[in-house]
Amino acid sequence: MPSIDYRAVRDAVPLRRVLELLQFTPVRRRGDELRGPCPIHGSHSPRSCSFSANVQKHAFRCFVCGAGGNQLDLWARVNHLPLYAATCDLCQRLGIEVPLLPRPTNQTHRRPAMPSG
Repeated sequence: MPSIDYRAVRDAVPLRRVLELLQFTPVRRRGDELRGPCPIHGSHSPRSCSFSANVQKHAFRCFVCGAGGNQLDLWARVNHLPLYAATCDLCQRLGIEVPLLPRPTNQTHRRPAMPSG
């Protein structure tokens, strides 16, 4: 399985875009911070402010379920997917190619011959 360049995905997909896909509607805004119901555990009240997302820092936290992380972590948690599958799914939904890390070259390292004698 090829390795995903997660940094490139995080750079290409802002947290704000993930929140839009999740149809997150903030209850409060203060600068770059959005507060509202948690899309992960499903807050009981639409006026809940347990979920905090900083769209500048691309980081979120829920003060009820304890979830936190970046935009890829959020997509994975909401969709109950491992990070690799969630990243592929997110890229597909956004119509972007999954950036992959270059494959390492397999260079055979030979040990020097032992002197006979």
